[in-house]
Amino acid sequence: YWYKQQHSCNDASSSKNRVDENGAPVVSRLMTFITRYTAAPEENALLKHVDGAGKVDGSLVLALPIDRWTATEEENSFEGHGGGLTFWDGVKRSVNGKKELEEIVYDTRSGDVAFIDRAVWHQANPISKGTRWALVIFYKVDR
Repeated sequence: YWYKQQHSCNDASSSKNRVDENGAPVVSRLMTFITRYTAAPEENALLKHVDGAGKVDGSLVLALPIDRWTATEEENSFEGHGGGLTFWDGVKRSVNGKKELEEIVYDTRSGDVAFIDRAVWHQANPISKGTRWALVIFYKVDR
């Protein structure tokens, strides 16, 4: 029911979304993949972007356990080597009164899950050491 909680306009009485017998929106998986980040140039981050160019309603990102096969646990540790996710969402007022997107940084760990709504700018932050893996699922809410 997380989708309904985050999208209060999507209740069964006013929604154009398909719902199941419990009134929950029907969600379809569009694509699933695993992504890898290393400290190598061009592989250490996925900088600021929006998923799916309007073709997905959201994505789920699951931080997978550290890679114990390519390097030592200390080298692949999440501690002090960067990583995590940054989101630009919500509006804040800057010092000069101009509206700006609020920057929110999450220091993710193995097993952490992020649900990212469509049209939310975000990035996988650069890492400086080791290897990180993430499972990504793009989904669409059936209408």
